[in-house]
This record gives sequence, C-alpha cells and structure tokens, in this order.
Amino acid sequence: MIAIKNVSKIVRSGNEELTILDDVVIDIPEGQFVALTGASGSGKSTLLGLIAGLDAPTSGTISIDGEDITSMGEDRLAEIRSRKIGFVFQSFHLIPSLTAFENILIPLEILGDGGAFERAERLICDVGLTNRGHHYPSELSGGEQQRVAIARAFANSPKILLADEPTGNLDSKNGHHVLELMTDMHRRNKVTLVLVTHDAELARQADRQIVLRDGSVVNDESRSLTVREGSAFDEIHAVSETEPV
Repeated sequence: MIAIKNVSKIVRSGNEELTILDDVVIDIPEGQFVALTGASGSGKSTLLGLIAGLDAPTSGTISIDGEDITSMGEDRLAEIRSRKIGFVFQSFHLIPSLTAFENILIPLEILGDGGAFERAERLICDVGLTNRGHHYPSELSGGEQQRVAIARAFANSPKILLADEPTGNLDSKNGHHVLELMTDMHRRNKVTLVLVTHDAELARQADRQIVLRDGSVVNDESRSLTVREGSAFDEIHAVSETEPV
C-alpha cells in the first residue's frame, strides 16, 4: 500500500544543509495501523507530509497503491490525495465560516459523487455529532472539532488515513475518545492508518510502531493480532516481535 524506498529529505538553512530524513526504507501493507514515534525533530511529520504528497523528497521514491507519487505533477497528486488519502491534523483545520456538517459535506461535493448529503449525514452520525452538525467550529469543543475533522477525512472513502498528532491539543479523556473513534473507523473501513504521536500509550494501540531518531529508522516493532469479528473495542490478543533496524 505504501512503499518508501531510500527516502531522504535535505533542506538548506542559511549556508548549511540539514538532513531531516536519511535513507528511510519502510513498507506498509494494506490495512495496517502504524504509529510513527520519536523525539521532536526526528522527522515524523516530515515523513507524513511526504507520504501525503504535500512535499517531495530530495532523493528516493514513495509509492501509494502501486503508483510512484514522487514522479507526479501537482494535478495528479491532488487527484491521488482527493481519492485515496485522508488527513487529520493536530490543529483540526476546519473552515470557520462553515458548520460542522458543511465541513464534512464540502469535500464530497468537490468530488462530485452522488449521495453527498446522505453520506455526510452518515459520517456525522458515526462520530456522534448528529445534534451538533449545525454548530460552527468556534461553538464546538476541541474534542468535537477533532471528531468533525475525522469525519471529513473519511468523506472520500480513503484507502489511507494519515494523522499528525491528532490528540496533541486535547485533554487525556478527549484524546482517548478520539483515538478509539479513529481506530474503530479504520478497522470498520479497512483503512491503512499511519499515526504520528509522542504518546507511548497511543503508540501501543498500533499494529506496528516505527521509531525515528535524527531522520533514520532505529526500531520497527510489529505485533501479531487476532481480532474477533465486531467493533474496534473487542479484545485484542497481541504477541510482540521486535525487529531492530
């Protein structure tokens, strides 16, 4: 689903070159939940932006669903993002002049698919905000705004959901609820989920944890999961398999 091959990102700061990512190699199969962790400045958010096609690597390639996005023009990249990728930001990024419902509806109308209104209604119901859809972002709590952002991210039925510190601006109770909601929708929709987080507890919920340090992968730990049929809140039995890199 996501193939990252020898990706490096170097930026210039004054007369110096700074290496943000250094020869990163990661393969993420379809449907996997991956947590990207590491200290601030380790390259996590930069890598997420490269996967989303919001920036280009200095060297190496990134393929999404078998297509090399590093060789694409902006129009084709925009099409890939609109059809295959959902993004949840730490700061919500809702349109303040639109209601919660309208924030979910707009991307559906841009896609031009039939049944946009009905799908937006289902999504706002999925995140438990049916009675809050007519409110503007300023009238919602932080947790409610992030739930709207999650519903919006799922509007295009993405194959990949990218989340950059989605609980970073929330208290622990709301953060836990948002994570449960996001992972439940990930499992029900069989979406590949890549989550950037500093929170060790959140990272432990993932199928796989990848640790970055100074732009390099220093640890890649997977779990063997057996989940019985049902919601994401069913019991999960896990066996850890550590694969140092």
